[in-house]
Amino acid sequence: MALNIAQQTEEFVTPILEELSLELVDIVYEKEGPNWFLRVYIDKDGGVDIEECGLVSEKLSTKLDEADPIKEAYFLEVSSPGVERPLKKSEDFEKHVGHHVYVKLYEPVAGEKEFTGDLTHFENGYATIQYKEKNQKKEVEIPFDKIAKARLAVTFD
Repeated sequence: MALNIAQQTEEFVTPILEELSLELVDIVYEKEGPNWFLRVYIDKDGGVDIEECGLVSEKLSTKLDEADPIKEAYFLEVSSPGVERPLKKSEDFEKHVGHHVYVKLYEPVAGEKEFTGDLTHFENGYATIQYKEKNQKKEVEIPFDKIAKARLAVTFD
């Protein structure tokens, strides 16, 4: 059910975002305690501000009220993905080459299931990450289809 709601929400929000030159990062429909939350994460180069989030929320809320695809009561939240933005699509990886990332895999590559390092390349369905292991720089090439979860990672140098 949650996937269907996320897909329907994407259909409603995409034209709104296109009109405002904003990008859809992710949609999450989840239960926390007794409450349901529909969270829509948006972005653009340079980041989004609270006014843009509010405008998208207002327009999306109207569309959702008209179509009424969600039967239970829920809270709608529209926000920036934050500094640890998730990387979901291959386009996200292409756009964030040169950034510090955290990647968790479905199955091990080079004996590991998690990597934190610099995304140095993304080409032909493979992400190349340069990371440190015991003060040595190493590089790993990860097939995109083995990535379970990925996000930008904050560094404190």
